[in-house]
Amino acid sequence: MFAKLEGLERKYMELEESLADPAVYSDQEQYRKVSKAHADLRDVVELFRQYRSTLQQIEENKQLLHDPDPDIKAMAQEELDTLETALPEIEHGLKVHLIPKDPLDEKNTILEIRAGTGGEEAALFGADLFRMYTRYAELKGWKTEILSESPTEAGGYKEVIVLISGEKVYSHLKFESGAHRVQRVPVTETQGRIHTSAATVAVMPEADEVDLDIRPEDLKIDVYRASGAGGQHVNKTESAVRITHIPTGVVVTCQDERSQHKNKARAMKVLASRLLAAEEERRNSELAADRKALVGSGDRSERIRTYNFPQGRCTDHRINLTLYSLDKIMEGELDPLLDALSQAAQAEALKAEADIK
Repeated sequence: MFAKLEGLERKYMELEESLADPAVYSDQEQYRKVSKAHADLRDVVELFRQYRSTLQQIEENKQLLHDPDPDIKAMAQEELDTLETALPEIEHGLKVHLIPKDPLDEKNTILEIRAGTGGEEAALFGADLFRMYTRYAELKGWKTEILSESPTEAGGYKEVIVLISGEKVYSHLKFESGAHRVQRVPVTETQGRIHTSAATVAVMPEADEVDLDIRPEDLKIDVYRASGAGGQHVNKTESAVRITHIPTGVVVTCQDERSQHKNKARAMKVLASRLLAAEEERRNSELAADRKALVGSGDRSERIRTYNFPQGRCTDHRINLTLYSLDKIMEGELDPLLDALSQAAQAEALKAEADIK
């Protein structure tokens, strides 16, 4: 570990020198790349320097324990105790920093929410989840753009697809894929009985052109007249688009825009992200089964969370975490949940690394 950290420190110092090079500064694209690489290494290098300094101070204080002055010995012992207590935490932080990074973490995210079992109540819960995630995006300073939506008359969603753009969106949301279950009294329930319904969430990294090559001959593109709300134009123009990826059978439809061109562009964006997500799932399935067991496989059929409104609690079944702050969670305060999932994934990754060694 020490040799690897020293290598990262050397790289960090080289990047620091590059940032001071007038030739790099004059090329703004190159300067941005070097700045980002430098910033990405800053935390681990600073922690490594703290670690090295702590080791040095421990050795110095051990030497002082042999000092004839009892006051100096007492001070050295006190400082030694503090340093030795802090060292394991610093070591753990370094190990976390050395976990191989998910190359998709930096990406924007396409989030799909679909009503599951439960009829209109499931659609209303889908709308609640949509609001929860968009509120979270607002709190993070991210941008949201609805790519496709199928609203119900009661204000729910049969399906809604949204693009969330910002810093490391996928790294925050990637554990949200799966079945979300709600337990509450529906507004339509006259007897006050608690109903259980569900909605499924799929979180996919936004695909760039460099991520995968979609061949035109692998696509079947149909255009048709849009249906549903949207004004008189829906029955006059064939603006809706359905794209089928023939090798995988993945089908994407989009009819929200009046322009066929815009609908096609949006459908292609969703298709590419679904294909990239499928590739990522295939790659993850090749890892050891226990490595994915804790935070789940991302399968939509996997029940990951229950939102119990009468008790005001939210339970994540993958890590057995229950929080009695459902009102705050539904307002987008997701960090307590997402941070716990991230820490569980880190612990799992560290265990997997140790098992390999």
